[in-house]
Amino acid sequence: MKNSPPPPGARPRLRSAPKKKSGPWFRLPWLLYIYIANELLAPFFASFLILYSVFFLIRLIPLLDVVLALRIGPGDFVRLFSYIFPRMLLYIIPMASMAGVIIGFTRLTNDREILALKACGVSLRQMLPPVLLIAAAIACLTGFFSIRLIPAGALGVKQLMFQLAKEKIDKGLKEKEFTEALGDIVVYVDKIDDQQNWHGVYVSDMRGRTQPLITVAKSGRMAAEMERMQVTITLDDGTLHNAEGPDNQVIRFKQYQLQISLRPPTKVGGEDITTLGRGAMSQQQLLNTCEKLGRDTRPGRMLLSEYHHRLVLPVSCFILSLLGMPLGLQARAGKRAVGIPLGLAFFILYYITFTTARVLSESGTLPLVFGMWLPNILFLLLTIFIFRRVDQERPLIPEPLQDFFIAGFNQLLRPLYDRMTAGIGRLLTSCGLRQPSSPATAPDQERRLPIHADGATGIFHLSNCTQYHGPRCRIKFKNAAVAQKAGFVPCEFCKKTLAQPDRRTSSSN
Repeated sequence: MKNSPPPPGARPRLRSAPKKKSGPWFRLPWLLYIYIANELLAPFFASFLILYSVFFLIRLIPLLDVVLALRIGPGDFVRLFSYIFPRMLLYIIPMASMAGVIIGFTRLTNDREILALKACGVSLRQMLPPVLLIAAAIACLTGFFSIRLIPAGALGVKQLMFQLAKEKIDKGLKEKEFTEALGDIVVYVDKIDDQQNWHGVYVSDMRGRTQPLITVAKSGRMAAEMERMQVTITLDDGTLHNAEGPDNQVIRFKQYQLQISLRPPTKVGGEDITTLGRGAMSQQQLLNTCEKLGRDTRPGRMLLSEYHHRLVLPVSCFILSLLGMPLGLQARAGKRAVGIPLGLAFFILYYITFTTARVLSESGTLPLVFGMWLPNILFLLLTIFIFRRVDQERPLIPEPLQDFFIAGFNQLLRPLYDRMTAGIGRLLTSCGLRQPSSPATAPDQERRLPIHADGATGIFHLSNCTQYHGPRCRIKFKNAAVAQKAGFVPCEFCKKTLAQPDRRTSSSN
């Protein structure tokens, strides 16, 4: 039934607008989150590409020995590097994640966008969810590389190296030619049929000998064992000649097997990638082998350390990414950005702490589980502490601690620096590289040197005070009278100095 038109003079009925959903999911500032995420992901990918290029070149230099020794082609080289790729990402991704967060918030701070957001009532805690989401996603990606791809890559490298070494031997074995593809073993084959069987075989074995062990056989063949990385040469109907020693021995045989362990030059960065070590084991294999060897034994602790190492690093990636947020907020418009050097310092400090804790855990000095997770616990507490201070707009280092370091610097390092400067000046003057300065009286020097004052404490210092060159003394006055007129007071040492008659006169000038 159609709606009838309203009667004349009646007020039209207004349709109410549809109510918007007011659940907590729709109240989130998604536009702000997307904007902050975009600002963080762009420098993350840029940092990732730069760091990957650097690590690629560093890893490529020792890898060239393997490429040249085994004559690896482009396809096999791509396979080889794809197997090594996950281990590189285990260190590249945390660095790139932390750098991306620092660079993103540094740009937002320098462009005063953080100031504008705070003026609109947006606190740092409201900006934290996109950082948490990105850090968690990158940490999960790092964990996938650490737990799944790195062991698979290590096993793949081992199999690829064996395959390439086997192919090198097959390519090196040609009819009527001597081949040295087996190292200390030289093989000559008169004829090779379609089934890769040898006819007319000559083998010279120099492994651990001064005279070769000669083997001559009518036929033979070669088989490879992938699991044991071993090549077995089986010879039929031949003789073995041993010329070492005073007597010459000749042994006739129907079948003789010569086992050769393949050890091609496949050490990359000092690590033998042809051996199945703990790096190629899965998590379950590490636990099972650790239980067999015993958790209290050193091999068992090494395996358990590798197990926790793969879990600790992804969590550290999450923590270091969150730490990059307050470090990036240390930037100021028109001043040098200190977030990047601070982030690099914290990153190096973390890995020094992690390496030290791992060594102590593997040696049994610390409980293994506690020692492996101790760096993450310490840096998580440090991240919470720094974030709270930045959220409260307070300096990273508390003022009492700053005063302690400044006092220690002035008392220990400042006199040494002054002596070194004076000694270098006298040396340059004696060598004629600098003109000698004309002597001046103490009142003239004081009149020429400004007064240094600390704006936070309201205390000023004279030129002969140990705190005169303090990093917080950034305000300068012509003399003590001007400083006192501005509301500053001298320190205890300078107060005694100004109390002397000649100082009082010079300060009044």
